Amino acid sequence: MGAFLYGVSLQWKLDIRSKTLLITCYIVPLLFFVIMGGIFTSVMPEARYTLIQSMTVFGVTMGALIGLPPSLVEIYSSDIKKVYKANGVPLILGLALTNISTYIHLFLMSIILYIAAPLAFNAEIPKNPGMYFISLAVFIAVSLSIASIIGLAVKDQAKTSMFSIIVFLPSTMLSGIMFPIELLPKTFETIGKLFPATWGYKLLAENAFKFESLLPLLLIFILATVMCSILLRKIDK
Repeated sequence: MGAFLYGVSLQWKLDIRSKTLLITCYIVPLLFFVIMGGIFTSVMPEARYTLIQSMTVFGVTMGALIGLPPSLVEIYSSDIKKVYKANGVPLILGLALTNISTYIHLFLMSIILYIAAPLAFNAEIPKNPGMYFISLAVFIAVSLSIASIIGLAVKDQAKTSMFSIIVFLPSTMLSGIMFPIELLPKTFETIGKLFPATWGYKLLAENAFKFESLLPLLLIFILATVMCSILLRKIDK
């Protein structure tokens, strides 16, 4: 356990120095919040009721899908993988450490948004903070599981960025954080339901626990976990 905690601590320090994670987990989400938060609340005053949730969904989705995959490619498509195998370290350790470290960063970023939104734009605080943060914890985990598939499946940094953006754009555009999902054509509305961001936004915006919003996230997480397990086995060969 001590070695595992040391690994988490070491990965955390490496991630703090990572420009990619700094940009995707903090700078861009918070800059987007400052700019779009002002626009949303000016054009649509009612947006303040879900501003925390919408900005958090954007930040978590971006930090997970664009921030995590490059770290996984760096581990599993370089000599680091050989070092792991040479020393008998399970390959799953790299996946676990990067996920835990990114998870912490995204949770911290979400807390910053939770505190800053009411102060900057008079955003409404969720009526049930405990349920909100439980929902947030689930949403971050599911988002990272999807990001892990990209990081394990794609072995080239340039292609990783391309696939990450391909998943990121529809995740945010079709999730309902920009405009009500009911305004979308039925085809786009259906496609949007394939991404964690849609269900994460619903879960965060609801003031009561609704299993029908949680279930799709759990199913996505289970499928993503199975995919990651299969990909790790292929990498280990």
